[in-house]
Amino acid sequence: NLWNDTDAAYPRDLCIHQVFEQQAARTPDAEAVVYEGETLTYGELNRRANQLAHYLRRLGVGRETLVGISVERSLEMMVGVLGILKAGGTYVPIDPSYPTDRIVYMLEDAGMPILVTQERLVSQLPPHDARVVRLDADWPEIGRESEANPEPWATPDNLAYCIYTSGSMGRPKGVMLPHSGLVNAYYAWESSYQLRQVKSHLQMASLSFDVFTGDWTRALCSGGKLVLCPRDLLLQPDKLYALMQQERVDCAEFVPVVLRSLAQHLDKTGANLDFMRLVLCGSDSWYVGEYREFLRLCGPQTRLINSFGLTEATIDSCYYETRELDGQADRLVPIGRPFANNRLYILDERLQPLPVGVPGESYVGGAGLARGYFHRPDLTAERFVPDPFGEPGARLYRTGDLARFLGDGNIEFLGRADNQVKIRGFRVELGEIEAVLGQHPALADVAVTVAEDRPGNPRLVAYLVAADGQTPSAGELRRFLQERLPDYMVPSAYVPLDALPVTPNGKVDRKALPAPDWSQRDVASAYVAPRTETEARLAQVWAQVLGVEQVGV
Repeated sequence: NLWNDTDAAYPRDLCIHQVFEQQAARTPDAEAVVYEGETLTYGELNRRANQLAHYLRRLGVGRETLVGISVERSLEMMVGVLGILKAGGTYVPIDPSYPTDRIVYMLEDAGMPILVTQERLVSQLPPHDARVVRLDADWPEIGRESEANPEPWATPDNLAYCIYTSGSMGRPKGVMLPHSGLVNAYYAWESSYQLRQVKSHLQMASLSFDVFTGDWTRALCSGGKLVLCPRDLLLQPDKLYALMQQERVDCAEFVPVVLRSLAQHLDKTGANLDFMRLVLCGSDSWYVGEYREFLRLCGPQTRLINSFGLTEATIDSCYYETRELDGQADRLVPIGRPFANNRLYILDERLQPLPVGVPGESYVGGAGLARGYFHRPDLTAERFVPDPFGEPGARLYRTGDLARFLGDGNIEFLGRADNQVKIRGFRVELGEIEAVLGQHPALADVAVTVAEDRPGNPRLVAYLVAADGQTPSAGELRRFLQERLPDYMVPSAYVPLDALPVTPNGKVDRKALPAPDWSQRDVASAYVAPRTETEARLAQVWAQVLGVEQVGV
């Protein structure tokens, strides 16, 4: 259809590090990367990455050699990434804060012959067979290599990076991404976001999150400055805001929890984001009410963008922005229209297109698709299917998401197709409950999940962070929700927390939420005991059905 008419020209003969090399040649003296007062210019970064590339080639790194990189946030992090790419290799990011078992699995599954790291991390890494290259302690030897750009070995069809994401059975799976998709993504961003007008990019995402690759690509291929944000600043909004002002940041991609925290700080202090050009939020469940609030904190020239994508389709597939968003506050913000050379379809179970307004599973096609899953041909065949609308050999990625087309061509995300929550037979979208509960003035942050008080009996649990240290009672919150939601969407348990746990990527870590104490269930404040035999029998029946010890009249 016309909404997928996204064809646009981009350099199909370049790898992503070559796009960076061209920029480094144009602005060798401009600031490229900044971290805690230290800076590398484009020329310095390019030369150091070249030296590492020549060193890695001498160790045997060639086209599509999987090279692990496990480093803390630092200038060396970008030297490592670019050096691996320039050597012709494929970088495999490993967050050093990951649990040992996960790191062991990734090292074994990828069979990486070389691991790029730092001296202080070597002793923390689990036993492995990879050759260790230390970006700090080994630099006297690395620094003797040539500073010239290496002869290009990789081609656009070769892999740029392999990133491990959560998989079934608790085992992560490696997603293989070629240079061609990343180069297309960069030029799509450059066009849609007008990146040449952006000067300073804040980089917050973990090395092991694909948003990191989007951050450095957007900044370092367009001549911008990449400002690496210390991880401990993510949920310290006063310090985060100070860093943004100090480095004159005018572009940043946030996860919702960090953006909400920053917005609350700005509200309290009367500050705003009028110095920003691009405020990006990568989220599938962002609500209209929040979008309006964030827009109020932006300046007239600030673009507030809801971006949406998947690791399997090179970071971002579509985006949405507007200055005036209609609709109810608890409706989801649309995820928008596809970027250049991306295509999005809403299909039924027979892969037939669905009409406007009819929900179905979303599929992504186009230049950004991954090659597939590393060592997982079965899963690759299951998720990457033949494209019935494309050229012979074209594929679509089956996202597992429910969505629908709106009348204006934008797409609305509706939740997961393969992980729907059902409570008492009703399909429940947890995000809707979170949106309504988040409107309570005494709450700063909320999360809602499902837990079983006994096997086979799922119940809703709300986790609450108070705005001023005083969490409302469960009874008050239940009454608040009962005025706004059906009874089956009102949580059974309420757990106060000092802060919601977050993953290294800044998202709510739902697996780390504590189990509720079902014995502390809220009951009506005015308990009336059964007064007759019939009332006693009824109370006993309801206590058994509801799984509680005491039921009043």
